Amino acid sequence: MAKLRHIAIQVPDLEKAAAFYEGVFGLKRLKKVEAPIGDAISLTDGVMNLTLLHFPTGAQGSKGGPDWAGLHHFGFIVDSEDATGQEIKKHGGEFFMKLPQYPGVDAEMKYKDINGIVFDVTEHGWGPTI
Repeated sequence: MAKLRHIAIQVPDLEKAAAFYEGVFGLKRLKKVEAPIGDAISLTDGVMNLTLLHFPTGAQGSKGGPDWAGLHHFGFIVDSEDATGQEIKKHGGEFFMKLPQYPGVDAEMKYKDINGIVFDVTEHGWGPTI
C-alpha cells in the first residue's frame, strides 16, 4: 500500500516560510538544496516531509512565477515504482518526468493524475525521519 509522505509548496521566500513552519509547528529542518532546477528547504514532523520550493525566474518547474505561492505537488512512497507506474497508466494517469540528478535532490518519478495534477512516486522517501 502506498503511503502519502510528501507535500511540496512553492513559496516566494524559502527562509521566511521555513521559519514559519519551524516556529508554529515545530517541524525540523532536514536540508537546504540550491540547484539549477530550483531551490528547496525540506522539513519534517518525523513522518511527513514538507518541502518548500522556490524557482528562479525562467525555471520550468515554477507555477505562476517567482512570487506565486501554493501547493506544487505531493508524493507517495511505494513498494515498487515500476508496478505503481503501470497502475497509474492503467487508471488513466500519465508519466510526467524524472527529476535530474543534482546533489541533495530526491530524484523521484513524477506523474500526472487524470486531472493533470502532478504527484511523485518513490521507493526511497524524502529524507530521514526523526
